[in-house]
Amino acid sequence: MSAVAAPARTPGELTPAPLNRPRRRWTRFILPMYTIAMIVYLASPIFVMILYSFNDVPLDRQNAHFWGFTTDWWKNILGIPGLGDAFKNSLRIAPISAAIATALGALFGLALGRYRFRGLRLVDFVIFLAIAVPEIVLGSSLLSMFVLAGVPLGLTTIILSHIGFSIAFVAVTVRARVQGLDRNLEDAAQDLFASPIAAFFKVTLPLIAPALLAGFLLAFVLSLDDFVITNFVAGPKTTFPLWVYGAQKIGFPPTVNVMGTILFTAGVMAAAVSVLAQRRRSSL
Repeated sequence: MSAVAAPARTPGELTPAPLNRPRRRWTRFILPMYTIAMIVYLASPIFVMILYSFNDVPLDRQNAHFWGFTTDWWKNILGIPGLGDAFKNSLRIAPISAAIATALGALFGLALGRYRFRGLRLVDFVIFLAIAVPEIVLGSSLLSMFVLAGVPLGLTTIILSHIGFSIAFVAVTVRARVQGLDRNLEDAAQDLFASPIAAFFKVTLPLIAPALLAGFLLAFVLSLDDFVITNFVAGPKTTFPLWVYGAQKIGFPPTVNVMGTILFTAGVMAAAVSVLAQRRRSSL
């Protein structure tokens, strides 16, 4: 076989210049390194808490020295007097307050995201005020209201208080979701002879379900770790944050780290379930 000769270049023809690839600068590492540093900074207290839940301290009070690895604190979670009751109270209050706040906040968010009415800006200001007001002001105001109304302080006042400050967070979350929905989907369902109630349950509710779940989890966490407002309205009852605050004055036991690790693990699992549910819904 004869080799194919390369085409001869005519005089004056320009040769293509080689492509100049941009040099990769060292500045491209700034943002990734900053992101990693912030993640480590934010997650380091959690890692320390998990590590010290296995700390084999010689006494039942936590200290900065890591004495060794043990699982005794995990085997005797409720062995500290008062800790088990406080933890049960928190787990009893948080689901109830989160469920009621989600129901009320979802209706509030639907109204704000769907309708335009006179006084909407005032309502927006009130919602922002409910989120931005210092907790010590809200706690003292709720305490004054309960005392003037003659309501005995206890679990009921804690639940009512947690519902009150959680509604605004749920409403904002649901409102953001509603404003991004396509109203034509509901109109199409009603064109297919679906009643407004059926269109809501078949179309609107599945679309805002991720916002409802996010609002419930947010209200649950806010209720579970609230201290300032609960300290005002708890009366003789004690929740987990109140117990930890009282115990840290003399050194809290490692069992507190165990409780915190359990709550953190439950939160991570709930977030993972939420993400998986959203991915499965989007793939359908």
